[in-house]
Amino acid sequence: MSLKQQTVNGVIWTFAQQFSVQIISFVVQIILARVLVPEMFGLIAMINFFVAIGQQLMDGGMTTSLIRTKDADHNDYSTVFMTNLSVSIFIYLLIYVGAPFIANFYKQPILSDLVRVFALSFVINSFVAVHVAKLTKEMNFKKQMTFQIPATAIGAVTGTTLAFLGYGVWSLVWLNLAQVIALALQYWMFSDWHPSFLIDRSKLKYHFNFGYKMTLSGLLDRIYNNAYNIIIGKFFTPAQVGFFYQAESMRLFPVNQLSTVMGKVTYPLFAKIERDVELKNAYKKTMKLVLSLAVPMMLLLILVAEDLFLLMFGEKWMPSVPYFQILALASIVRPISGYNLNILKVKGRSDLFLKVEIIKKILGVAAIAIALPFGIMPLVISLTAVSYFFVLINMTIAGRLIDYNVFEQLKDIGRLYLIGGVVAGACYFLLPYLSTSILLINILVAAAIYGFAYIALLCVLEKQVVNMVKGLLKK
Repeated sequence: MSLKQQTVNGVIWTFAQQFSVQIISFVVQIILARVLVPEMFGLIAMINFFVAIGQQLMDGGMTTSLIRTKDADHNDYSTVFMTNLSVSIFIYLLIYVGAPFIANFYKQPILSDLVRVFALSFVINSFVAVHVAKLTKEMNFKKQMTFQIPATAIGAVTGTTLAFLGYGVWSLVWLNLAQVIALALQYWMFSDWHPSFLIDRSKLKYHFNFGYKMTLSGLLDRIYNNAYNIIIGKFFTPAQVGFFYQAESMRLFPVNQLSTVMGKVTYPLFAKIERDVELKNAYKKTMKLVLSLAVPMMLLLILVAEDLFLLMFGEKWMPSVPYFQILALASIVRPISGYNLNILKVKGRSDLFLKVEIIKKILGVAAIAIALPFGIMPLVISLTAVSYFFVLINMTIAGRLIDYNVFEQLKDIGRLYLIGGVVAGACYFLLPYLSTSILLINILVAAAIYGFAYIALLCVLEKQVVNMVKGLLKK
């Protein structure tokens, strides 16, 4: 199968997986948001940081190294597997011992037990991280889909059942655990690959030399991304953490699906392209294709946010709406950062990747320090503002590696933002005149008007993108 056909198949199967999984997750999120109170989501947000750190340290960036290694053999995979498993157990023991201190930090005693159980998820994930990396390297996304969908469904049924039975915040914990356990069992029962219990020192050194810089970069990113939950959890109430957590989850939900689909496929694809000219061309097409969908999607959600939150989650979640609308502005540029960073990874520049993350996080921490004394809303605004600086930094550094400077990138994608913004501005003034008392009708009318106007302008001003979409659909 040609690389082009592998890519098309990868996009199709990854999209099918993401769409199915996220539809299930989204429906479950709506149900749980109506059954549980915001405080319960806030408690989970408080401990997410520690689980995310454990997950990042467990992997050590070595599965990323496996994907980019052209001649990886059984010893490579087994070495990374055993390393991941050993590290995950060690990190879990640290979290287990430190759980009471976490609870004391937030002054929430229940967190001690919650974090000890919830953190088991990254230990279980260590059993399948290499399996997933191997299938990703082979661009076998169909098989990943057949494992992921049943696991998501099992987690969904477990979580919603426990919520209705009155288990409260524990239903969120077991939703996640049931999912990762079901996924791990499937990979071990039906996968073609199983590890040997060995560690090859030369292989470990090779993957660690690339991976540890990726780990430090990822660690900085995880700490920064969770810093807002930590700070809000420390200085404000669990309910306010819950409102922020719901807004953050909602604004990441749509754009992350597009970015995950294309990112998962394009990383192994980019890794197989050797000429910079071809890599630049592939990157440019991918970026324009993703943004042509992400930009209108996020702007439309900003327009209908009040009706959408009220329809899905109910009146008790309305304080999340302004947070969501501001954070959604950051999601509009989120895909750009991801794909620029992929360039650094496929070029083997984990050192440069780390330096970029350090610079960005220094700026981010400064923004948090400035905004914190003024309350939650300034914190939310600061998160959105610095995300635009992060994008420019990523574009500058990655662009140098493939001779694709910031101005050239902005020129290629600027028209998509202009089209989306013009249509959003027109709808902002028009939609109030078409508003009804039926929330669903308001949302559907807004989507129809925005969608029609956006596609019309796209056909006139961005024919290349339209042709790419047509070509992809035909294939």
